[in-house]
Amino acid sequence: MEHTLENPFVVEFPLRGEGWMAVTTPAHRVPSHGTDMLGQRYAYDLLVVDARKGVHYHPAGTLRGALFGGRTRESYAWGAPIHAPFDAEVVKASDGMGEREWIHPARELAHAVKNAVTFTPEKLPSILGNHVVLRSLESTDVYAGFAHLAPGTVAVAEGERVSTGDLLGNVGHTGNSTAPHLHFQLMDSPDLLTAKGIPCAFRAYEVRRDGAWVRVANGVPGRRERIRSVELPAR
Repeated sequence: MEHTLENPFVVEFPLRGEGWMAVTTPAHRVPSHGTDMLGQRYAYDLLVVDARKGVHYHPAGTLRGALFGGRTRESYAWGAPIHAPFDAEVVKASDGMGEREWIHPARELAHAVKNAVTFTPEKLPSILGNHVVLRSLESTDVYAGFAHLAPGTVAVAEGERVSTGDLLGNVGHTGNSTAPHLHFQLMDSPDLLTAKGIPCAFRAYEVRRDGAWVRVANGVPGRRERIRSVELPAR
């Protein structure tokens, strides 16, 4: 079956808790990252923000954050567990890349732009950082990619089977990352050099609207919506 924005492949939300925000989402634009390369056409970037207006992913004030940055491990999303969004086989699991201990917005952006402009296939690991790729057991032509995991946290191995909700690793700041976040995407191949993105919706989550949490089913989070997970049914 071909999946479209009107008929996306539906998965469980891979994160837990509240404070999450989709700063990059296909609800805002397609391609969501400005490119179809590496299967990113419908990809999400998800991070945790605090109650301040805007996108504050670190306790540092706006001026201090812009001028001096902050420690990576003080970012709200750092270390958050990442869970399998469907029953799957692990086809790739890469760990061991070190993490930048300090976030400086200008430096991180320059690093990302440089990697994009000078991209070659050999640089792919340095863009993904620590990462996991799953193959859906429900639809074997659907693959899920998770990038920028924290070093030493990848909890699965290639060839292993995982169930919905199983731990895959933890959010980090490795590879082409401007701050600790989860880059998540669906695609039609485990080979990112040839993969095409697949539209994805989340089976259930809640969004903050007018001071209340509103449940959303089979939805695509809007850009900068504040969202939280819902409890999965017992298996």
